Amino acid sequence: MMEIEKNNRMNSLFEFYGALLTDKQHSYLELYYGDDYSLGEIATEFDVSRQAVYDNIRRTEASLEAYEAKLHLYANYQAQNQAVDALSQYIRGHYASDIELNQLLARVADQTAQ
Repeated sequence: MMEIEKNNRMNSLFEFYGALLTDKQHSYLELYYGDDYSLGEIATEFDVSRQAVYDNIRRTEASLEAYEAKLHLYANYQAQNQAVDALSQYIRGHYASDIELNQLLARVADQTAQ
């Protein structure tokens, strides 16, 4: 997995499961993935070794992946968005003039974006 893809995935999993993390795990991941801090900067901030930060982040990443493997919240969110996108394309292609149908679709799309 490319680094950008991994960062995007971790940020997404963090959005879904961040509340399940300890305060330290939450802080480390927020700084590392959200604020783009280096391991050294986080270590300095928390007065711990760079290795301790690295180990904590790797364990936390594994925890986020384990939550997703069991709960599938992120996968379900992605599937739902793909289904709404496909439905949108179909409606635009076949029922573009149906105002009520397009308004209903807009409501559904707004709900999945939240």
